Amino acid sequence: MTDQPTAVTLAVDADGVALITLVNTDGLNLFSRSTGRALGEAFRQCDEDDAVRAVVITGAGSTFCAGADLAPGSGAFDEPGVEFSASPVQPTAWQVRKLVVAAINGHAIGIGLTIALQCDLRVVAEDAKLAIPQVRRGMLGDAQSHFTLPRLVGTAVAAELLLTGRTIRGVDAAARGLANQAVPAVDVLPTALALARDVALNVSPAALALSKALLWSDLSPDQVATAETEAHRVLMGHPDAAEGPAAWRERRTPKWTLRASDVRRPESSAESAPSRQSPPRAIP
Repeated sequence: MTDQPTAVTLAVDADGVALITLVNTDGLNLFSRSTGRALGEAFRQCDEDDAVRAVVITGAGSTFCAGADLAPGSGAFDEPGVEFSASPVQPTAWQVRKLVVAAINGHAIGIGLTIALQCDLRVVAEDAKLAIPQVRRGMLGDAQSHFTLPRLVGTAVAAELLLTGRTIRGVDAAARGLANQAVPAVDVLPTALALARDVALNVSPAALALSKALLWSDLSPDQVATAETEAHRVLMGHPDAAEGPAAWRERRTPKWTLRASDVRRPESSAESAPSRQSPPRAIP
């Protein structure tokens, strides 16, 4: 194991697809406090940069993230102070106003899996090992996994993973709804990038931002109806409402002008908590 913490790299291609990579020469891409800070900064940059239209996060080598760095000096065993948070990545992937795809190219253990659960889509290697084993280490799941996991797979499967700490494979994750696709490891990143590129080229950035905010909210059905109506009013009053159908009729790539930054994120009582407020609306 290397003494260097896992770094985070960010690269954006010409189509507006951002690739975030967890990188460590140890081959495990273990998660430390500095990794969490760097990942949050990468998400912040992707959220604020209108040139970024979709995001993919993956791990270097054959592992996505094998969990927390438990080596001395990593901070894992420090007494938690007032600054401690069990959700160390801020903003979270769901707060990024772009599609975020987790390309789980190999094992994702503990926080390696729970940060992937915060993404919108997951493509996983068929033979990858996935687990939230914290209860077997005297702890419990982190990164809001008690919110994300039941939403994805229901209470029964979430309880099995969170309360037993058992390990499943990528193919099982896809069968249970934990991942959108399970493919051979070599195909994980290309598949995730293809998904992201399709969205980057064809999907309205503002419409995606509005829809994503609603998707991750915890609104009642009546509140959703109101929020969807408000979002429609924002989009229907903009020229992009004509551009989308025109591009479809003419079989060309749409030229959107309403940006993700042109819609306002919901306010929340806590940055780390899912929003319970209205979805974004157009900035006057």
